[in-house]
Amino acid sequence: MLALLLCTTALAEPGMPLGQKSFEAYRAATLQWLRDHRDFQGTDKDAELNWNAPQEWRPAGAPKRGIILVHGLGDSPWSFHDIGSALAARGFLVRTVLLPGHGTQPADMLQVRMEDWRRVVDEQAAILRAEVGEIYLGGFSTGANLVLDYAYKHDDVAGLLLFSPAFQSSMTYDWLTPLISWARPWLLAPDASRPQQSLVRYMTVPTNGFAQFYRSSRLARQDLERRPYDKPVFIAVAAHDSVLDTHYVLETFQQRFSNPHSRLAWYGTLPESAWDTRRVKARTDYLPELRISQFSHMGLLFSPDNALYGEQGSLRFCWNGQTDDATRACEQGADVWYSDWGYREPGKMHARLTFNPYFTWQLGVIDEVLGKQDLASH
Repeated sequence: MLALLLCTTALAEPGMPLGQKSFEAYRAATLQWLRDHRDFQGTDKDAELNWNAPQEWRPAGAPKRGIILVHGLGDSPWSFHDIGSALAARGFLVRTVLLPGHGTQPADMLQVRMEDWRRVVDEQAAILRAEVGEIYLGGFSTGANLVLDYAYKHDDVAGLLLFSPAFQSSMTYDWLTPLISWARPWLLAPDASRPQQSLVRYMTVPTNGFAQFYRSSRLARQDLERRPYDKPVFIAVAAHDSVLDTHYVLETFQQRFSNPHSRLAWYGTLPESAWDTRRVKARTDYLPELRISQFSHMGLLFSPDNALYGEQGSLRFCWNGQTDDATRACEQGADVWYSDWGYREPGKMHARLTFNPYFTWQLGVIDEVLGKQDLASH
């Protein structure tokens, strides 16, 4: 019955312009959509528009390789602000997309479908393919599921970058979300006690958003079960990620991503099940000198210098599964430690860790996967 529901439900209107013939037209149409529909969170509307709109980074010379980067559930193209510029410096033509239902207000995800998200990836990958000799894809969380499925269906994809890939959720009952989304539109109903969205992401997502995420994860697992993926792949995952089944990611990497150049950056102590230590690279996730108790799902993407999410960034995520008193103290500027969602320790308040202290090291591991042939000229 679940399969029937997943396959036969009519597609909703995507709620965002699609079908453009160039990236420039796609970006322009999306910017206009955001102007007309976004619930702005700050006073600098132009900056907010640009942070949420599809972006492009061009290399210094004529690009031979290109990459499409796809954000996760509730997020925005800002996810790749630091990764995008770093890849352009390595000779890539880099582009990000905005998935339908995102960038405006959480309620716009009530009717969106995974097929709408796949269509954006399909369209922009086809446009990029016509401009470069080699195409790569990258994704964060749900975006990683979408690009993996695309790569399985398009053998000319040369490699993948997957950050906190959401192949398998840590939620026990995620499979129920497609069945209940019509009856319970919000798992956590919006109210004034917590933020609904920030300058660059949603803080609350409708049940339907989780349902479409589940569908994307189910698709990724089916692809991986069907056959190994043999192109070079970079994966980054935090051992204490509160969203993912990280042991599934580790075992899947070791068993199903077969290319000898593939690498997994694991932030935390390697479990005993990690046997492919030549390809699995680990770094500790406990850094008391930086007041970091553990790494987070979202933080792997961002440099410590990021203007919004870095060490001195302007956005602090205090809504992080702490007590009400700790959350209020965090919001009032108290000294905090940093972690993923929900981690608690006596005597400490934890905000979300939103940057990666090993960002430069991580880029070096990415170079091992993608090759360094373009580095000498940039």
